[in-house]
Parts: sequence; C-alpha cells; structure tokens
Amino acid sequence: MISKLILIDAFAALVVMSTGIWLGLKWLRYSLRPAKNSYSPFLAKFINRGLTTVLYKTQRNKTLNALWWPQPNTLNSPSAVLMHGWGGDATNLLEVADQLHAHGWNVVLPDARSHGLSDSDDFSSLPKFAEDIEASIRWVQNSVYVHTKVKREILLVGHSLGGAGAILCASMRNDVSALISISSFSHPEQVMRRWLSVRFLPYWPIGWLVNRYIEKVIGFRFDDIAPIARLKNVTCPVLLIHGLQDDVVPIYCAEQLLESQPNAQLLRVEGTHEKFFDQDKLQVDVQIWLQHHLSDRENKTSHIQFL
Repeated sequence: MISKLILIDAFAALVVMSTGIWLGLKWLRYSLRPAKNSYSPFLAKFINRGLTTVLYKTQRNKTLNALWWPQPNTLNSPSAVLMHGWGGDATNLLEVADQLHAHGWNVVLPDARSHGLSDSDDFSSLPKFAEDIEASIRWVQNSVYVHTKVKREILLVGHSLGGAGAILCASMRNDVSALISISSFSHPEQVMRRWLSVRFLPYWPIGWLVNRYIEKVIGFRFDDIAPIARLKNVTCPVLLIHGLQDDVVPIYCAEQLLESQPNAQLLRVEGTHEKFFDQDKLQVDVQIWLQHHLSDRENKTSHIQFL
C-alpha cells in the first residue's frame, strides 16, 4: 500500500514537472515574438514630404510593410535600407532617414516581421531580421533599379538587433556598398546571459538549456550567426557606432566586433543604447566616414553624405 502511494506521488510529481516544463517552453517561444506597438505620431510630418508606404514579400510568403522615401530623381540616386531593433518599427529611424534623404538618398524603412504593420510570424530572430533586410534590398533592386544599366549603391543601416541583422545580411552579399551598425551585440549568447541574470536565473543548467532550445527553434547555432563570427565575411566598408553609457549592450561588445574585423571602424560616442547625446557631431563624423569610403567608388553620386 505504501509503495503504491509512493508511485502515485512520483507520477503526480512527474506530471506537474512535465506540465511546468511544457508551459515554460510555450512561454519562452511566445517571448520570441514582441508585442506590436502603435506607429509613432512623429510619422505624420513626413507624409507631405514624399514619404509613402509600400508592401513586398519576404520569406515564408509573409508581407512586409515599409516606409519608402524616394528622391525626385529616384533612378539616379543611391538607396539606403534602415532596420530598427527588437520591439521597434520603421518610425524609430525616421530621423536618420530624414538626414539621409535630405542629402540625396532613396530610403526604405521596413517593419520586420512581427513588428509594426508587417505580417506576424511564429517568432522573431536574428536570421529573420536578416531575411527581411535581404527582401528590402531585393525590392529596391527589382522595383526601383530594374530598368537601369548602372548599378546603384546600397547602404545598410541597422540599430541593435537590426544592426546585427544588417551584419548577417551583408556577410552573405557582395553588392552592399557600406554598412553602419549601431548598438549591435557581438554574440546572442551574451544577450541571453544578461536576460537570464536580470531574472535571477542561473546560466547553468537553466540558461544553457534555454539557449539550446532557442537554437532549435530558430534553426541556427548562435556561433554560426553571431555578428562577431559573420563580420569577418563582410567585404564592404563597416562603421560601428556605440554609446559609452549603453547598459543594454555594453561597449565591450562593439570592441569585440572591431577585433573580429580590423578593417571596420568604431565610433565610441557619449550616449545610451537608444540615444546619443551629441547628434550633430555624430552626423558630421558619419558624413566624413561615408564620403571617405564611397567617394572613390564607381558610380558615386556627388551628394553621398550623412548629415
């Protein structure tokens, strides 16, 4: 009788533990898709200046919503693809788009899948951000430059996860003219370690198992898609920008990226993960960098600047 009760208790404990693990994994998978936020009212002031909305397909036949801001002479202008970070949307980078557009760039700002007004997907991940950047480049090339005989320059700009996605995308292409990655992490494992520590969860064994589960869900090993691993394969000029007071992605992540790609350049600036304190100086510094690295490239237009 006693042994039978022990077996019943053991079975009940197993059911409770299995249910807890199942619920935990469901919650973890759900947390890989951020909540969508309403578009910023900041967008309204750009509508009368030529900003419009376009739709195009990405992987899994999902539709991306993007803001498109062409130049009057669209075909003869270079184009920039700007990707926001986790939980954001295209409006997060409108100020950057404004400066680029003012100096001659066509600008496309996509909402990544499960962000903004784009279609939702099962989950968001670094590879999916890279796929959505890839889809944006493809849209520009096939819809804007399809009838031109001259190759136009493509600039990638990404913030945080968008910056990591831009690195991954550029590492697999040879037609990106320049890459600016802002506040990017160097390795997803580091991101998850910080995420766990905030929740007072030990890395071993819980964190390690969580990371292996996420790798299985997204279909890639962290080591294979990490910016620190992919940046060495990027052939275009690379500028890394990082805030010295960034407490979300510490500055040492940018320094690790720089070590992995000595040909890159790093701007260490006063500021946090989301905001730099001296925007005017940063804009001038980036302008100088772009002019230096793009001025001698074939088919340069005279207005390639970033102010």
